[in-house]
Amino acid sequence: MTDRALSVVRAGALTTVQDLGRPGHAHLGVPRSGALDGPAAALVNRLVGNAPEAAVLETTLNGCTVRPRSAVTVAVGGAPCRVTVDGRPVAWGASVRVPDGALLDVGAALSGVRSYVGVSGGITVEPVLGSRSTDLLSGLGPPPLTDGAVLPLGQPTPLHARVDVAPQPAPPAELVLHVTPGPRDDWFTPGAVRAFTSRVYSVSPASNRIGLRTEGPALERALTRELPSEGVVLGAVQVPPDGRPVVFLADHPTTGGYPVIAVVRAADLPAAAQAVPGTPVRFVAVRRR
Repeated sequence: MTDRALSVVRAGALTTVQDLGRPGHAHLGVPRSGALDGPAAALVNRLVGNAPEAAVLETTLNGCTVRPRSAVTVAVGGAPCRVTVDGRPVAWGASVRVPDGALLDVGAALSGVRSYVGVSGGITVEPVLGSRSTDLLSGLGPPPLTDGAVLPLGQPTPLHARVDVAPQPAPPAELVLHVTPGPRDDWFTPGAVRAFTSRVYSVSPASNRIGLRTEGPALERALTRELPSEGVVLGAVQVPPDGRPVVFLADHPTTGGYPVIAVVRAADLPAAAQAVPGTPVRFVAVRRR
């Protein structure tokens, strides 16, 4: 085996190819997509010497197992997990050399939700609208990994600085999301607006790459009429008819017909990617600028 590729032995619950996403196409109804935990994806690329835009694997909860068809350097980051090469434990959060034909196993998340696997040269599946990201909502990009799939790899480049090891934040014990109120906070009662930023919610098991769903007090609407469909952005907190806030993540729809009570600060969203079901969630209001 001498070709640059990964053979998928165990796809895991949900493993997808992700890069920086495809921003700039919302007017076409195409979400941004891309890695939910962008800093973790960027770090594993740095660890293996890739450019920031190189595609990586994003696993969900129970990892994946792959076999390279030529020797590669890999790094696993994001949610902490056990990593082995041919059954031998190797470092998580650091660059590791994997020989041709060896079995790289990325285990179940010990905490958090999503682990990221960077491979020297990057994953070079065919890009769609400038990105190799899997978009679960629109279906653009490569499908989620399946057992037996083969992923092409690019050639490693010496042009990008590589680091040996770097600190990574722990998955949140409590998810604190700073929000800017609006644009439709006036569609809710004053009591609901107060409850939104004073009560504690929790992460719902129904959360996915499209949105982080919450469980907690229902928010009562002051206006009950239908809202015409309007554009929504990454981090928008939409409130569906059950009254429980939903934080839109990378694969979110570009329009929606339910009122958006607030928008989460972009810097807080990577932590949302690692919040396990049951994690307490607090929404903290910040002033409009």
